[in-house]
Amino acid sequence: MKVLLINGSPRPQGCTYTALQEMASQFEKLGIETEIFQIGNKPIRGCIGCRKCRQTGRCVFDDDIANALADKMSQAEGFVLGSPVYFAGPNGAFCAALDRVFFSCPNLQDKVGASIVSCRRGGASAAFDRLNKYIAIRNCTMPGSQYWNSVHGNTPEEVRQDLEGLQTMRTLAVNMAAILKNQALPQAVRPERENPVHTNYIR
Repeated sequence: MKVLLINGSPRPQGCTYTALQEMASQFEKLGIETEIFQIGNKPIRGCIGCRKCRQTGRCVFDDDIANALADKMSQAEGFVLGSPVYFAGPNGAFCAALDRVFFSCPNLQDKVGASIVSCRRGGASAAFDRLNKYIAIRNCTMPGSQYWNSVHGNTPEEVRQDLEGLQTMRTLAVNMAAILKNQALPQAVRPERENPVHTNYIR
């Protein structure tokens, strides 16, 4: 059983990493394997709406991290989307990757997904909401925590002083682990899905 912790910050060991690492430590105590996936600081293409991925199951652009991220998410039972707050939203490069992953990857349904954000002061709720929309649209199970999933601080050292934020990360990991373990039971019930119906507002 594995959870992929995705660091959507260009800084490999900054504030977002610090929050994800708090979750990783809690998951380890609960017997859940984790891996931190770092998106890095190289350019990431945005989706161009070509829809070729509907034929291949993969994005046609294979020169950045999007397809590698999709593969990792497909292989894990759960994932956490983590991002710093930029102008009350997630990192734009991270969103560019997520737009392509969630549109192209057919294997995200029924996974357990959560999101977390780190900010200096404000904008956490808006960024958190944006990330949650990726999870909600793919029939994933989204655990809650004791507060919005955010930590505050301008440096990793300051984040470590945010005792409530770190506790929120640990609680989220506990709740996520419980869902994953329940889903792994032989008697676990999986929802029956209808075939998707797609309509436009003019029809």
